[in-house]
Amino acid sequence: MPIPRPPLSRRAMTVGAAVIAVLAVAALAFVLLPQDSSADTSTRDARITLPDSPGSTGTVDIDARLYVPAVTPAPTVLLAHGFGGSKDSVDGEARDLAARGYTVLAYSARGFGDSTGSISLNDPDREVADARGLIDWLAEQPEVELDAPGDPHVGVAGGSYGGALALSAGGTDPRIDSIAAAITWNDLGQALFPNYGVTSAEGREALGDTATPAAAEYGGPGVLKRGWAGVFFGVGASSAAPAGDGNGTGTGTDGNEAGTAEETSACGRFAPEFCDAYAQSAVTGIPSQQLLDLLTAHSPVAVASNITAPTLLVQGSQDTLFGLDQADATARQIAAAGGNVTVRWFDGGHDAGGTDGTSDQAIADFFDTTLRESDAATDSQPFVYSTQRAADERGGDRNRRMTAPDYPGLSPDSDPTETRSVTFTPAAENQSIIRPPGASPSAISSIPGLGSVLSTLGSTGAGAALTADLPGQSATFTSEPVDSSVTVTGVPRVNLRVASLASPGQAVLFAKLYDVAPNGTRTLPGGAVSAIRLPDTEGIDPVDVTVALPGISYLVQQGHRLELSISTTDQAYAVPLEPAQFSVAMTDNTIALPTVPAEASANSTVPVAPLIGIGVVLLAVAGAIVAGVVQTRRRAVAEVDESLIDTPLVITDLAKTYSNGFRAVDGVSFEVKQGQVLGLLGPNGAGKTTTLRMLMGLITPTGGDIRVFGHKVTPGAPVLSRLGSFVEGSGFLPHLTGTQNLRLYWEATGRPIEDAHLEEALEIADLGTAIERKVKSYSQGMRQRLAIAQAMLGLPDLMVLDEPTNGLDPPQIRTMRDVLINYAKTGRTVLVSSHLLAEVEQTCTHVVVMNRGSVISSGTVRELTAAGGQTEIRVDDATRAQSVLATSGHDGAVVVDDGTVTVDLTDADAAVVIRELVTAGISVRGFSQSTRLEDVFLDLVHRDTPGSSTSKDRS
Repeated sequence: MPIPRPPLSRRAMTVGAAVIAVLAVAALAFVLLPQDSSADTSTRDARITLPDSPGSTGTVDIDARLYVPAVTPAPTVLLAHGFGGSKDSVDGEARDLAARGYTVLAYSARGFGDSTGSISLNDPDREVADARGLIDWLAEQPEVELDAPGDPHVGVAGGSYGGALALSAGGTDPRIDSIAAAITWNDLGQALFPNYGVTSAEGREALGDTATPAAAEYGGPGVLKRGWAGVFFGVGASSAAPAGDGNGTGTGTDGNEAGTAEETSACGRFAPEFCDAYAQSAVTGIPSQQLLDLLTAHSPVAVASNITAPTLLVQGSQDTLFGLDQADATARQIAAAGGNVTVRWFDGGHDAGGTDGTSDQAIADFFDTTLRESDAATDSQPFVYSTQRAADERGGDRNRRMTAPDYPGLSPDSDPTETRSVTFTPAAENQSIIRPPGASPSAISSIPGLGSVLSTLGSTGAGAALTADLPGQSATFTSEPVDSSVTVTGVPRVNLRVASLASPGQAVLFAKLYDVAPNGTRTLPGGAVSAIRLPDTEGIDPVDVTVALPGISYLVQQGHRLELSISTTDQAYAVPLEPAQFSVAMTDNTIALPTVPAEASANSTVPVAPLIGIGVVLLAVAGAIVAGVVQTRRRAVAEVDESLIDTPLVITDLAKTYSNGFRAVDGVSFEVKQGQVLGLLGPNGAGKTTTLRMLMGLITPTGGDIRVFGHKVTPGAPVLSRLGSFVEGSGFLPHLTGTQNLRLYWEATGRPIEDAHLEEALEIADLGTAIERKVKSYSQGMRQRLAIAQAMLGLPDLMVLDEPTNGLDPPQIRTMRDVLINYAKTGRTVLVSSHLLAEVEQTCTHVVVMNRGSVISSGTVRELTAAGGQTEIRVDDATRAQSVLATSGHDGAVVVDDGTVTVDLTDADAAVVIRELVTAGISVRGFSQSTRLEDVFLDLVHRDTPGSSTSKDRS
């Protein structure tokens, strides 16, 4: 019966589409175009004079800018910049905070921008004291809200260099009410000279007792990050002093200039004590104790235990300068002293452009909570982190934001970090590796500021050679494929046994953990490595060492492997130049992976309120359009016929007429039952493909009814999930492999991969190793086999195939025939459209013949071939047999030769005919039907051709 679905008028569709398009463009423009957040913000520049140091008669001038919101007095934020920046570097963040109603003081730290003085790397008596002096100045400004005279209601924020300043100021000034520090260090000595290998029993025990996810212990004086240190100290050494400041150092305590011309040319704006200590360590690659003590004293580690203000630590997972372990150490210090600390990890850092909009918004939200909602400031805050996964066949790195109840292991009330052990394939007990003379060539793992780019490049074919570990210089250990996906959240740990043949102080190694995809693609999460400096030993006695691998937030997907690489060189570090030899083994063949259970949360940083308003408007318009549609047409309802619930397919009076009046399908009706292999036959243009497309919901019929397992088929009907199909080409993505195409197709259904029965499908495809080649290199036959395998994914109850044997050679056709027959024997059903009638005759149990859009015949293959055609009878006397057959009413018998006669026995019982011949004294030696399906098909089509005596009138 006809489906009551008259189409919308062209005018209605055009108007509706235009309205929605205009509103969508307006919505996007409102949300995405830059908004003037500073419309109600005013600024004024200030030059604030502060003491050069405690007790000094000299001074420094700090170049600052005050951002004033529309309503004052207001809570205030002291905003510090990163290394090499100035007050102008944080102008955007300052204006955003002012737009939220905060008074903001941005300034250039001494030695940077137009501020005078020398760079002392957050010296407690200089840069940190400057922050306290700026807070004193803020307390005198009328735009600043006060908690008490001389005590402004103030938060301190900064990233990198400014983040360490914020923490150090918070640990020394009790007036600070809130702290937000991003991508910064805990101990600058450990960050620039890392040693993630712990060999002492005390250190290994302390590491084992630490319950936070990114904890690492310092194994002693480490290896210089030469690439990053060069950037760090190069910026300060090349900075130009502001006009009128001489060498830019200000004056010392005795009123004399603090630096000579020689010191200035060598050190730039760095304080001389740093310049001298770094110069020595840059040559040797080994930090002096003097330099380590100096860097530690100028780091948050020295004062973090004194922090009482609520603190937010935002750290990036794409950061080879200050890793996740630095924020973890600061968080543990603050929490151990009873402070309130919140930790966030984001997909960024020094190797990915610094902070981003997500982290900046998190800091602003944190100030809203801690500076405005004082009661909420003491509440436990969730741990939010972003996870990465390998760059996959769909392009690019994917990440998602996760939210856990809290940061594990910080307080006695919180649970320790969970770990998952991954077993590695037993390798040689010891792998020998060497460091060549001059440490050249050296492995490339990261480039300062470009670590994430290099990591992504290394997972591509072009970049793999550039970042590959060098033969002979690296020991490699590989795990079994992981049986389920695991999110690594923090610092993995591994136990090694290393014997070294190296000069004193020269036993240096580098550890990194790769994710290896099934196709062999290697990804180095975060692009980071763990530098290890081993203690000197007598002879070549092995040393047991626990290595804290780089902290990551990364999803290792099911079926991937982990690969541990221990290398003797790395261009990012100051590698000893003398040759050395090492023997490396895993002591227990496992790696402990930290994981923090969490739930996925939204990544969007788009303002919510405007979106709600836009959504209301769009909803109202959509409702009006839907109301109009309901008034002009009644939608078909996918009702269920319970009597057909076990019948795979019933088509009743199906029709399809196109807008030009052409009737492609006209009153087609047939039924397919369980276990049948039904062949849909017909010449080109018979309507077979149109029928199949309507069956799959790809086009809408203009009349009739299609039911799959009793459910009416409509576009997108849920019952179509029980149908597998291959109609009118495969549509594979040419740049992906066969396996990747099948996986991508199945993932698009949203069903679990284990339900795909991928192995069975790949066996059917029978492509061998070619299944891992890109589809663009496939022949037509290979594409055809892959398409059939795709149709069989999930082992559907009803499978529809359009010309499945196109492009297959005879052995493959024979295999396909067996596959379809055996598939139907499992109780499933197959519908095949084909032109190879001989194959249909051998494969199918039932046949439907179509011509000119209608069914002209149907039934079992046996019924159709028995319904007409010649029967060959071998006898001892053909002439007498012809006479007997004619007497019995079987006219038209033809004598072929003396022993053979042929006759049309369409309406006769073969047993009766044989008995009549024998009764007449004729010996019957053979009796066979010569009719083929091809003969029947051609006869049926011929009789249905216009002009024949049996043709139907289609006018």
